[in-house]
Amino acid sequence: MSTDRIVPFTTADGRSLHLVHVVGEHAPSLGPVLLVHGAGVRANIFRPPVATHFVDALLARGHDVWLENWRASIDLPPCEWTLDQVALYDHPAAVQTVLAETGAASLKAVIHCQGSTSFTMSAVAGLLPQVEVIVSNAVSLHPVVNGASRLKSQLAVPVVGWLTDYLNPQWGEGRGADVDRMTVRALRNLVNLTQTDCENGVCRFASFTYGAGCDVLWPHDQLDHAVHDWISGEFGAVPLSFFNQMSRCIAAGQMIRHEALSDLPADYAAAPPRCETRFAFVAGRRNNCFSWQSQQNSHTWFNRHQPGRHSLKVFDDYGHLDVFLGQHAARDTFPYMLAALDAPQH
Repeated sequence: MSTDRIVPFTTADGRSLHLVHVVGEHAPSLGPVLLVHGAGVRANIFRPPVATHFVDALLARGHDVWLENWRASIDLPPCEWTLDQVALYDHPAAVQTVLAETGAASLKAVIHCQGSTSFTMSAVAGLLPQVEVIVSNAVSLHPVVNGASRLKSQLAVPVVGWLTDYLNPQWGEGRGADVDRMTVRALRNLVNLTQTDCENGVCRFASFTYGAGCDVLWPHDQLDHAVHDWISGEFGAVPLSFFNQMSRCIAAGQMIRHEALSDLPADYAAAPPRCETRFAFVAGRRNNCFSWQSQQNSHTWFNRHQPGRHSLKVFDDYGHLDVFLGQHAARDTFPYMLAALDAPQH
């Protein structure tokens, strides 16, 4: 059995965030690993109700496991945020807190979706020099989406932004703040008309929130019933400030700055990365949120500047979040990610 230790920290812009230190039965034999969740979820997303989740696998390997709840976490008070704020303030502070708590000189990280884009932005800007290895899932520096999602990001995001400041998959089950507003009822009716392949209202609304069509965040055949039910409590509000930035990045084909903050480049891919971190890029070929070519493009970019240092693995049967939540992920995806963390440094 493991226990959780909550470690609060405050960012330079005054946000109160926290880390979850997962303490296993035995003292860790390896150094700290930081897990970074995506938008509108929380650190707990890495611990679904399966026989062996990713945190279990890390603990069994001997890692010292830390989960970051950054400002998008649904365990924190909701706020408007941009990826630039997260890259500049949240991740550097989280890394420094882990190092201070453990006495380690460096750490490794496993990052997912918008935790991955923002963490990668922070790394290439030179703000995370103590991070030796990063395993990045789904998307990092070069967001690529399918045609329907691209059209939606360019046309629907501005319209939805006139109507509401955020989207909340909990609306799909009639829960959450503002659920009785006319705009929310209209969006829910639209989702119910267009998302007919799933009975889980949160799942349906999450597909609408993060992409176009069904099976956006996972192929349903990869989730067992317990996990599919569990996700209903794991998705919450996401501000339109994020979607506005991501629509610009999708159009540009790479991550670009949404607001002028010091120490951040206007174009994150315009210059060579200011880090020596080894990246292991992973993606699911069935990902309908961000196409697997997102990671292929980032792998190509990093290896152009740092030949031979980085790796890419595409899991043929997996999509977006099921890389961690899938009923067979412990067999199919975890071994590769664990090996990538532990591979010898060049």
